Amino acid sequence: MEGRRVRRFNMGRARGQHPQTQTHHSLLPIHSHSNPSSPSRLSTTISCCYCDFKFWAFNQPLFHFGRSHSQILRAWFSIGVGFGLTLLFSISLILIWELGRALNLFHGSFFINLFSTFSSSFSTSVADVACIFVATMVSVSVHELGHALAAASEFVQMEYVAVFVAFLFPGALVAFDSESLQPLSCFGALRIYCAGIWHNAVCCAVCGLALLLLPFILFPFYIHGESPMVLGVPSTSPLSGYLSPGDVIVSVDGVPIHNVQEWMEMTALINELALRGRNHSLDVQGFGINRIKGYCVPNSMMEESKQIIGDNQSSCPDDLTAFTPLPCDHTSILDHNHPSRIEKTHCLNAKNVVKLNKCGEGWAAITNGSNCICSQEESCLSPVQIPGLIWVEITYSRPYYLECLRVRRKSFVGPRISDSMESNCGGTFVFVGDVISMARSVKLTAYQPRWAFPLGTYLPNVLERILICTFQVSLTLALLNSLPVYFLDGESILEATLSHFALLCPRKRRKVLQVCLLWGTLISILAFFRIMLYTL
Repeated sequence: MEGRRVRRFNMGRARGQHPQTQTHHSLLPIHSHSNPSSPSRLSTTISCCYCDFKFWAFNQPLFHFGRSHSQILRAWFSIGVGFGLTLLFSISLILIWELGRALNLFHGSFFINLFSTFSSSFSTSVADVACIFVATMVSVSVHELGHALAAASEFVQMEYVAVFVAFLFPGALVAFDSESLQPLSCFGALRIYCAGIWHNAVCCAVCGLALLLLPFILFPFYIHGESPMVLGVPSTSPLSGYLSPGDVIVSVDGVPIHNVQEWMEMTALINELALRGRNHSLDVQGFGINRIKGYCVPNSMMEESKQIIGDNQSSCPDDLTAFTPLPCDHTSILDHNHPSRIEKTHCLNAKNVVKLNKCGEGWAAITNGSNCICSQEESCLSPVQIPGLIWVEITYSRPYYLECLRVRRKSFVGPRISDSMESNCGGTFVFVGDVISMARSVKLTAYQPRWAFPLGTYLPNVLERILICTFQVSLTLALLNSLPVYFLDGESILEATLSHFALLCPRKRRKVLQVCLLWGTLISILAFFRIMLYTL
């Protein structure tokens, strides 16, 4: 959120008329008197819905900097004029599209699609609210700094800087003396009006570049793209009790996972293969023909297990899982009701079975095209699948636990550590259920700290969130101020642009301006209400 910071350029003033004889209908925060003598003077305004904090400490430094580098800044903000006019024209076409969409002339909605993209990446957590607050302050400050420097390069003295909170939304503004804006040329005024939009666009570019370079910036302290690390597991997550913050996900169904995107893509692929592979074969990414997952279980383990005739998994005790033989014939594999698959059911401990070698062609890691890879002393057993539930193996490690750090140190200098201690530092567990909701229920990051230190685990994620939020808020601020509506920068940019049309007399220019602003405001309000209805 932001306030108006420079008055609209008065294009209709008659030549030779003294500025003080005019009536200025400024919608901007204009100071009525000269600058205060003390640059450290402070002022506040408080009401039930609005609170601001004014200060003058930046007046002279910004004015001195802008005046000293006026040529460079004018060239810089001249580029911003081209960008601002292009964006104003583009956003006006989008408003026409929105009007046609509201009248069922076109399909699709730019603003709804943009809002859906932004809102899908946020939640209502306290951390996201804090990120949005910080991103808003940064974006608004960058916007106002653009106006202030552009005005200083045109030798316009700034009156004051203010930060405010209106209806719980933070913002900032700069105010100028109304008389100092009158002598400016039309293009000079455009440089000031377009400066905020231009700086928001540059802020978006900087945030995007910082996101791309973040792995290289954090390289001395963090490992990126090796394996995703768990940041949080809600109590409602189906993985609660299996994973905890600081755990690293190594693989899913034997396929190594390097980042959060691969985690989501792999679970989506497993879900697709399971749903489509029940009735027919499917070849995806070069592995697998059918979707049956099996394990090479030693015959001795099978003899010790309790055998139950039938395929009813509920007959097994709670701590055991039902497994059934997996034949080598491909045709019989595809038939889940084949007699060879329901002939015998073995109740086995799943924690021990997942440590064995894999067989069957449902594993993404097996690419040899054969499901019969067990030895003569082993049999390929497949877990009895429950309709609607998917069997997934997840391998994880716990590199930052104190016990595991000691194990890793001793493994380099001492004898081998016991298997029980090593098992506490990682392992493999089986998840049976909806893999899509399971994957979305945990919060992951692609960064692993090189050393265990407090809060270091969350720093890259916080930086990513702030950069993403700043990019989105800054883009939103640029688009909003490009709208040809009342009270925003688009109004001043449109008025200054119309002044270049010499074929129109001042009275016709004012009429064209009012018509454009009226329709732009109405269509923008219509688009806003459509977004509100979409979110409800």
